[in-house]
Amino acid sequence: MNTKFLVESALLTHGLKSIDNNTIAELWPWEHDCIAWVDKGKVIIGNISEFLCFRDRSMELIRIDKGNFQTSCKSGLSGALTASGTMLVAELMRIGIAVTAGMGGIGDIVGEEICEDLPALTSLDVALIATSPKDVVDIEATIKWLLEHDVSIWGKDTDVVDGFMINSKPIAITGKYNGQPLGKGTLLLNPIPNEMRLKDSTVIEKAKIAGKEAEKKGEYYHPAANAMIDKLSSGKSSMMQLKSLIENSIWAEDLTR
Repeated sequence: MNTKFLVESALLTHGLKSIDNNTIAELWPWEHDCIAWVDKGKVIIGNISEFLCFRDRSMELIRIDKGNFQTSCKSGLSGALTASGTMLVAELMRIGIAVTAGMGGIGDIVGEEICEDLPALTSLDVALIATSPKDVVDIEATIKWLLEHDVSIWGKDTDVVDGFMINSKPIAITGKYNGQPLGKGTLLLNPIPNEMRLKDSTVIEKAKIAGKEAEKKGEYYHPAANAMIDKLSSGKSSMMQLKSLIENSIWAEDLTR
């Protein structure tokens, strides 16, 4: 294994509604194997070309997190790994950092009232680099839960979190990252600059409605919510998330040199 960080595949597989494979390939800065997914029960750590072949099957792929990872593998299923699923694979492979963009949190999403990303941070010996908890969750409650469970939250050049793709109330975190030790109980946040975020906060409420409608159909919440934000922002949200995921991965690479 020649990578020291793993990138989750759920966003790349299901979350970038208006972005095609060619665009991802053009923007992706690495040739080496650093993206994690599961194919027919087998964990794959692959490069961008291999992953994009997998992405072509997105309609048949499930989302795999820490909670359903073992049963999915034993059942020979194929799916994209969320942040917590990627953290679990990273720990199994003794890789110290997992990378995501918007992470899960506390909210009313069915099965994710407390997203698996949170307990993964308290139990797995892997640091997570994220942008922020997603706008569709309760960011303040999420930060509170993490701090109460002894997770250190360090911001890149900031000591607050104030939203993911839209601006929201600043919430204090542990502090600015300045070389503190990584490992279990460590969350690093690399926020999207405020001036680059979406200006219309109503898109999030509409995205929540779309996510709930998907739940009623037995479909996944987050891809539906992301698709609605993508539509209402004319694709800006998808490009913003892809670039944020890449920036977070670049930070991971810098930290492991």
